Amino acid sequence: MKGILLACLGVLILTPDALLIRLSGLDAAPLVAWRGLAMGACFLVAATLAGQMRHYARLASKVGVGLVLAQAANATLFAPAIAMAPVALVLIAVATVPIWAAVLSWLLYRQPTRPATWVTIVVVCAGIVLAMTGKGDMAISPLALIGVACGLGVALSLALSFTLLRHNPDIPLLPAIGTGSMLAGLTAFSVTSPAAMGAGTTWAIAVASFLVLPLSFYLMSEASRHTASVNVSLVLLLETVLGPFWVWWFLAETPNINMITGGAIVITTLALYLRHLRRRAWPPVPA
Repeated sequence: MKGILLACLGVLILTPDALLIRLSGLDAAPLVAWRGLAMGACFLVAATLAGQMRHYARLASKVGVGLVLAQAANATLFAPAIAMAPVALVLIAVATVPIWAAVLSWLLYRQPTRPATWVTIVVVCAGIVLAMTGKGDMAISPLALIGVACGLGVALSLALSFTLLRHNPDIPLLPAIGTGSMLAGLTAFSVTSPAAMGAGTTWAIAVASFLVLPLSFYLMSEASRHTASVNVSLVLLLETVLGPFWVWWFLAETPNINMITGGAIVITTLALYLRHLRRRAWPPVPA
């Protein structure tokens, strides 16, 4: 339950991220440079203060390299996805994280997934599809298809990151995320310029880069050490429903009845699943 609570808090902090990206008005490369450099710096400074840098050599293992590359892919792909495709379509793609997490847990570690988890995945995904298939601007253009593909890449990289952290507690969390983020930021910075990075709404991208991203990803990554990666992934589905509502609230994109109904299905199903986990964790004391 500690892992579930950490994941819930991290996801709630993350939900305005897509809105802040849109408000920034930046292109893909400046966005990735901002987010990667800021998040990388925050995590590496935190790793130094927490004394985790003395374990940095552990990242030279297969698991460490995989975790760094997964974080770099996540930091690289999300901003371009939001820039190229409608927010709803990207978040639908990101919503496949639980599927990837369950598959990767089985492929890499032969970890069984309970029937209740699979049922929850099916119902939640059905709710998400319902939420995103009402009337509105959902046309699929070639550019939008690339954005959706990037969203699927984000889902796969997140699932891999959560799974590796869950099964390898000796890997230092802060240096791994910081190195991956910095790698993404430096790569993007090499193809953009400081002028391009300062051309948008600075406060929006600064809030996302220095506050929303570091705090939310730390909480979600730490949560994956306390509960199965598929559980963190299921909680992450809340962003798929709440993210578009932030965009609606500030940018006047009115939600339709399908979005409201699908959101209710997702939230109710997750609440029931979390209650099920709680009962498994603390069975009733016999009389």
